[in-house]
Amino acid sequence: MSPKLKQGLVQVYTGDGKGKTTAALGQGFRAAGRGLKVCMIQFLKGANSGELVAVKKMEPDFRIFRFEKKRGFFWTLTDEEKQELKEEIETGFAFAKELLAQGECDMLILDEIMGVLQNRLLTVDAVCELIRTKPAHVELILTGRNVPPPIAELADLITEMKEVKHYFRQGVPARVGIES
Repeated sequence: MSPKLKQGLVQVYTGDGKGKTTAALGQGFRAAGRGLKVCMIQFLKGANSGELVAVKKMEPDFRIFRFEKKRGFFWTLTDEEKQELKEEIETGFAFAKELLAQGECDMLILDEIMGVLQNRLLTVDAVCELIRTKPAHVELILTGRNVPPPIAELADLITEMKEVKHYFRQGVPARVGIES
């Protein structure tokens, strides 16, 4: 049995800079290292990435779940593909609610949930309801750009990653082990 947090809070990592998912993973690594059960659901991410490999070594204390087929960027999808993606995201979100209801985790990370909201694949009200009804001891971490005001109001911590300089602008592509 994992230790329970006395008080689970709501953290948000947002902004146009690099590091939102990395910050959430860091919190997850720390929590798992102290015996807490961590679940991360990644939305809008289809590429294989280093965190999947690293976290696999930490199971069952830290688990990552994905529910979507690999696709291109949202704006390149057909209406049919967008509808299919919406259904997959709804399945992932229902799974998140089930994890909370069954007491499966002490920390739940909804990675890129703000992108889901921005693309209207879930409603802000649905995410706010999850925040309001999460068990008191569960730490909830949300990532992604453009936090809607109702979610910002419910959050206990918001950290904004601000791009000051990025090597991508100088033509350096995503690198395995760093960006993926």
